[in-house]
Amino acid sequence: MAFTAQDVKTLREMTNVGMMDCKKALQATDGDMEKAVEWLREKGLAKAAKKADRIAAEGIAYAAVINGVGVVIEVNAETDFASKTDAFKDLVANLATIVATDAPADVEALKACTYPGTNLTVTEIMQEKVMSIGENMQIRRFSRFADNTSVAYVHMGGSHGVLVNLAVEGGIDATEIGKNVAMQIAAMGAKYWDKSMVPQADVDKELAIQVAMMDNDPKMASKPVEVKEKIAAGKMNAFFKEMCLLQQEFVRSDLYKGDVAGYIADAAKKLGGKVTFVDAIHYIKGEGIEKKEENFADEVAAQIANAGK
Repeated sequence: MAFTAQDVKTLREMTNVGMMDCKKALQATDGDMEKAVEWLREKGLAKAAKKADRIAAEGIAYAAVINGVGVVIEVNAETDFASKTDAFKDLVANLATIVATDAPADVEALKACTYPGTNLTVTEIMQEKVMSIGENMQIRRFSRFADNTSVAYVHMGGSHGVLVNLAVEGGIDATEIGKNVAMQIAAMGAKYWDKSMVPQADVDKELAIQVAMMDNDPKMASKPVEVKEKIAAGKMNAFFKEMCLLQQEFVRSDLYKGDVAGYIADAAKKLGGKVTFVDAIHYIKGEGIEKKEENFADEVAAQIANAGK
């Protein structure tokens, strides 16, 4: 079956693959468009498999509120350059939409969902993106809030994605409150949202550290254990102010001087309502992913050596 230049163009538009690869696909399938798409997907699977071993630690941590549902998602790529392209940003935004509308249970369930505007699964779209962008890409994680009022915040183009969930009373708009709390989370990195959430084991550990510090202080060492323990308990407020969001000093001192819990209550009261912090999710791009250190000169030398084989 013969094919034309228009067929090559059509196949490229369908698959977002380079013109030469589209031409090869049509040649290999005697111009059958459907088989050519399958051929490219098969090649894409092979390319994706080769790239899957490469570490994807860049990307975007993205948050959004879609039809009232709060979503935060992290999608990784190998380079910062790729993650800044419109194609990658659109992919992440569309994945967030799927999470909001389809409520997949986990990443594997998300991959099985139909990608917006196509009859392809997310897995198939990801394979095509790997082919066109030329990098390993991975959906790492996502979360969603379907209840209450969610406010999303994305810091520095996707280095942090924060989703804050609030219970709002009085019909007020709590968007600014939520955004300021989200910015606090991104800036200060609280380990817990409230002191009530700190495990007793962590409290006991901190108390033991404080007592041990006094044991090693010549001015305090001779004091009775009961006194040291009482002093240590008094110092726990400083621990909570550092580790717990609602007890932290609010960074926007131009708006409120005091802790975050006080800011939320004060700001809501000024608006004529009440706001209660419910939960939050904070994704840091690439957090916990071990990045491979590349030697550029060695990489180029290896490519030259392989090219000669």
